Amino acid sequence: MSVTNDHFALTQFAHGAGCGCKIAPQVLKEILQSSFVQPSKNILVGNSSNDDAAVYDLENGMALISTTDFFMPIVDDAFDFGRIAAANAISDVYAMGGKPIMALAILGWPIQKLPTALAQKVIEGARTICAEADITLAGGHSIDTLEPMFGLSVNGLLKTKDLKRNDTSKEGDLLFITKPIGVGVLSTAQKRGLLKDEDKVTLIKQLTQLNSIGEKLGKLQGVTAVTDVTGFGLLGHLMEIAQGSNLSAIINYSAIPKINNIEYYLKQNTIPDATFRNWNAYSAFTEIAADVNVMEAFNLLPDPQTNGGLLFSVNENEIKTVVSILKENGLHDFIAPIGKMTKKAEKAIKVLQ
Repeated sequence: MSVTNDHFALTQFAHGAGCGCKIAPQVLKEILQSSFVQPSKNILVGNSSNDDAAVYDLENGMALISTTDFFMPIVDDAFDFGRIAAANAISDVYAMGGKPIMALAILGWPIQKLPTALAQKVIEGARTICAEADITLAGGHSIDTLEPMFGLSVNGLLKTKDLKRNDTSKEGDLLFITKPIGVGVLSTAQKRGLLKDEDKVTLIKQLTQLNSIGEKLGKLQGVTAVTDVTGFGLLGHLMEIAQGSNLSAIINYSAIPKINNIEYYLKQNTIPDATFRNWNAYSAFTEIAADVNVMEAFNLLPDPQTNGGLLFSVNENEIKTVVSILKENGLHDFIAPIGKMTKKAEKAIKVLQ
């Protein structure tokens, strides 16, 4: 007998969802504390920064990117879960400015609770996204777990000179983002049975969209820093850029793209638990102007994103080139800057209307 997803809502078998499963920033900092000095020969990007992937210098003008990302279901459909997890993991390579070349699967499956046929659908979904990224899902590892989880370990390549980090912004750079925020709110609405059919289509489309524009942005010297917005929300990942670059940032809240119908779901109070966790971690470093809708900003700026857009800074002299590339790649809705990097101030981020 064939098994359909009608019988199993995957989100009901997991306590977390998508990148909202991330360990809280303050707790993660405690976990990673160490006095141990690791060999660093050829490591261009490693544990010394909060970047999206590790990067190894191949000493021939090229560098190897290595990353891994996995989480528990953010949607109920197994095939879509595989697609989303794969797109999210591959995004880290794009965020470094690189080209993905190969992936390995990481699967945890509660064998006693869920049919193996659904796990097969998860893998098949991942294969379709890997094919879209022109890479092979070449192997992996699986274990029997209490909750379903899935992701990829991904390798990529880039020219060393094209490497993009998240801590290299310059004062005066303008900030861009390539996807709207708010998917954490919509995914929580789905888990509670409140998500409208038309908004589910919007959600799945965004969650499975590859951030392949990152490879093109990586070739532009005027793009000074790049990261992808995931579990720490726009606020947290912008904080990493600002603090890592020893700068501050001003963002215009009204310029930030937000996912369709987000106001409806905010009224339903479909707020992920991780939003509060993120806000507690970053609120002390954030100033919100009096004319900003503070409650909405509180719910959206730290909203945990899964496979969120690329957040990047651009030298103001290269804006025309960047806008042209965004348009050529169908990102017409994201050609307006959302903020600017400034001299380091008392607060790392200032939110204006």
